Amino acid sequence: MLNASPSAVSSNVDALASRKNILIPAPAEPSRKIEMYSPAFYAACTAGGILSCGLTHTAVTPLDLVKCNMQIDPTKYKSITSGFGVLLKEQGVKGFFRGWVPTLLGYSAQGACKFGFYEFFKKYYADIAGPEFATKYKTLIYLAGSASAELIADIALCPFEAVKVRVQTQPGFARGLSDGFPKFVRSEGALGLYKGIVPLWGRQIPYTMMKFASFETIVEMIYKYGVPTPKEQCSKNLQLGISFAGGYVAGVFCAIVSHPADNLVSFLNNAKGATVGDAVKKIGVVGLFTRGLPLRIVMIGTLTGAQWGIYDAFKVFVGLPTTGGGPPAAAPAAKEVAKA
Repeated sequence: MLNASPSAVSSNVDALASRKNILIPAPAEPSRKIEMYSPAFYAACTAGGILSCGLTHTAVTPLDLVKCNMQIDPTKYKSITSGFGVLLKEQGVKGFFRGWVPTLLGYSAQGACKFGFYEFFKKYYADIAGPEFATKYKTLIYLAGSASAELIADIALCPFEAVKVRVQTQPGFARGLSDGFPKFVRSEGALGLYKGIVPLWGRQIPYTMMKFASFETIVEMIYKYGVPTPKEQCSKNLQLGISFAGGYVAGVFCAIVSHPADNLVSFLNNAKGATVGDAVKKIGVVGLFTRGLPLRIVMIGTLTGAQWGIYDAFKVFVGLPTTGGGPPAAAPAAKEVAKA
């Protein structure tokens, strides 16, 4: 072996490496890079959206439960603290997570569509606009992309939301999704699952437009004015911290913009045969804007910050860059391609 030629040694080492499979990727780097705006990219964004929305909405089920009951019965659930006290007294600790299954499934489906289609429509509209106009009118692209995505996402969410609200606000109605869903359909028909779709769009589309457009703007401003180094040179932990901070501030705006429609959705899904006019008459215009708002600001701010943190953490995990920090990417215009 000592007298073996260098080429023989090299071939032996190569054979040993292939046989023992000792050449493995470093754990810090993904084994395969995901190409931006490829099918794999949109699949990763969809998976990130499932984790982002499904987990966070399920985690804040107790807050959502108190909020819904404050909207439906404000005389009984007068405040956040008293609301928790009433639930604890009447339903026990288990009552705090009533309706968690339709919450998990519904918002996982919504998150998949919300984030996956947002990334798709943002790129689609940016390509239509071209690089110059995509940069100049980036906020309009964020708004259009998020509105288009949410329109689809709410179709997936609506049936689960209808059952969730009924389970949470009528304690004797059902234990959860498995018995609540068929009972709801028997009571109001399959189309009854979608009677709240218009108010849901009224709540969720403005909410999502604010969520994505304000987040993109806030994050870009943080990188431009608050961080001394370019985004590409920032650590991943710093980028994820910025994602959470931008998401939290965006969430406060979201809660305020979408709150009247949130009250309508809760009222319509709780009362059989109720209309928007009935809701306005009973709650009042001022009540639509203010009833349950402080709790919803806390809930949505935390929720939105956590969603952006989880979503971008998943993107980093699969080897993708975090969201925001620059204008939407657009395909080169035809003239630029021709010059190239």
